[in-house]
Amino acid sequence: MHTKIINGKDIALRIRQGLKEEINKLKVKPILAVILIGHDGPSEIYVRNKQRAAQEVGIESKLYTFDEDVTQQEVENLITSLNQDSSVNGILLQLPVPAKLNAQVLLEKIDSKKDVDGFHPLNIGYLQNGDKKAVIAATPKGVLRLLKETGVALKGLNALVIGRSIIVGKPMAMLLLNEDCTVTIAHSATKNLQNLSKNADIIVSACGCAKMIKKEWLKDGAIIIDVGICRDESGKLCGDVDFEDVLGTASHVTPVPNGVGPMTIAMLLENTLEAYLKQRS
Repeated sequence: MHTKIINGKDIALRIRQGLKEEINKLKVKPILAVILIGHDGPSEIYVRNKQRAAQEVGIESKLYTFDEDVTQQEVENLITSLNQDSSVNGILLQLPVPAKLNAQVLLEKIDSKKDVDGFHPLNIGYLQNGDKKAVIAATPKGVLRLLKETGVALKGLNALVIGRSIIVGKPMAMLLLNEDCTVTIAHSATKNLQNLSKNADIIVSACGCAKMIKKEWLKDGAIIIDVGICRDESGKLCGDVDFEDVLGTASHVTPVPNGVGPMTIAMLLENTLEAYLKQRS
């Protein structure tokens, strides 16, 4: 079997170009507020990448930084101020935050209409109900777009989601259910994971286990979306899937890097534009 590589980088570039063209037509540009707390290296890199991508498509990005000694109340006060600022269309709290802060309370403080990450309980509830008002978390939204790019009809397929986080696993399962897939969620306590995977037409893996998924785990023709970010034994960036090993068994697979990662940023930008348009209407 010839395995098709799903190039998330190219698809994301196409999406971003479309967003740029749409934003260029607007008299007032969307504004995304990003809150960064502390000096976590990866978080600082992620924020720079998000800001650069926003600027490229015409979204104004405002960065608000705090040192690690900031209080819960100070961050909540900023979020309240941003909620009340009609010029701000999207608010993003970069995770993780320092352990002394209650991240869930901060996320719930963000106006659900400005919650471009899709983590507010109201947006999670809308998603569960299949309501179009839902702001969908960027990574699972990007994964669904990649699945649709394959051209394979999703209705009725067996889907296995490995991981149960609120960032990927749970919203991913809801999205696939809304596409009429039959969904199984696996996690760290799941038994016989390999046997489950052999019955899956679609596997979305977000467990952070380097090269765990081999060809013997797969049903012939399975579609594999690899959300994992890992390092192999030589320190090279890889995903949950043993990419080279599954070629010839999977019908489609995403690489790491240049698979899901670029789509996450593209969907964040799309969420910001959609929030802007809803607020303006």
